[in-house]
Amino acid sequence: MDIQRSDVRSAATSREARPLLAAGFLVAGLVLIGRSLGDQAAAQTFVIIFVAIVVEALPFILLGALVSALLEVYVPDRAFERVARLPLGLQIPGAALGGFAFPVCECGSVPVARRLIAKGLHPAAGLAFMLASPILNPIVLLSTWLAYSGRGLGLEMVVGRALLGMILAIVAGWALGSEGAADLLKPRSDEGDTSHDHRSEQPSERRRSFVDHLSGDFVFMGKFIVLGAALAAAMQTLIPQSLVSGVARTPIVGSLALMAIAVVLSLCSEADAFVAVSFVQFPLGSQLAFLVFGPVVDAKLAFLYGATFRRRFVLRLVIVAVPVVLAGSLWFEAVIG
Repeated sequence: MDIQRSDVRSAATSREARPLLAAGFLVAGLVLIGRSLGDQAAAQTFVIIFVAIVVEALPFILLGALVSALLEVYVPDRAFERVARLPLGLQIPGAALGGFAFPVCECGSVPVARRLIAKGLHPAAGLAFMLASPILNPIVLLSTWLAYSGRGLGLEMVVGRALLGMILAIVAGWALGSEGAADLLKPRSDEGDTSHDHRSEQPSERRRSFVDHLSGDFVFMGKFIVLGAALAAAMQTLIPQSLVSGVARTPIVGSLALMAIAVVLSLCSEADAFVAVSFVQFPLGSQLAFLVFGPVVDAKLAFLYGATFRRRFVLRLVIVAVPVVLAGSLWFEAVIG
């Protein structure tokens, strides 16, 4: 049994390492291309931007993994039982605001939301928590403030992100969670035991579980910020700025473009602001769209959603999220820009 577990861990570690290796090859390849073209200044610029983004973001990745591990191992599932007894009109915004009190990233919020819905929380409230948590997360808001404080826009971006994220969570939760839990969640054979009860573990076992969750979350989230930093640096050094400026000049197209980039990058919300602020060619409204849409819909979340919810959930979420985020980003640009 121990040998089998070791093999499973080795295979999982190998899978987790692949994106990091791919990011390393991507960085090395782009640097070599820049040098082969004789533009060493561009290669150096790429490396400087890439390293700056990663160095700024990794502490928040570690902090987010720390909080996520603490919640997983030490916070009981009954924490939301009081919210489940509220009227639905209060349950939805109350669950959304719970994202501030229970800071988990977008990956962690999906299984947490499933547990809450399975334990009796209204599906609309569970979805509102799932969508709001990676945006209203205090670590996310702190990183957003720090990322934009250098431009003197820390408070504006934090307020804009929190308000638009809250609105999106409530609207999408209400629109998609009106059906019952049986029609929303995929059935699971282990539904009677939706999570491991760490309270039954010995202190040494809980510490080991905490370290395992911490290291696993850090590696899982860190690989995406590496890929995101590489792409953000490449956009500023290898893509003609006239092309980027042409797209960014139109607010609607710019917002849709950064929303699409957010889907592809699949960044962790606890550090995505350091990538968003590097898109200096795009207006603030488009950057806000990147910061709100990414934690709700991205490539990695599509797989988590597919494993948790029934068919067409992702499509329905996109249909609701795109117009809400686009309208909010345009309004923000009109007010701030």
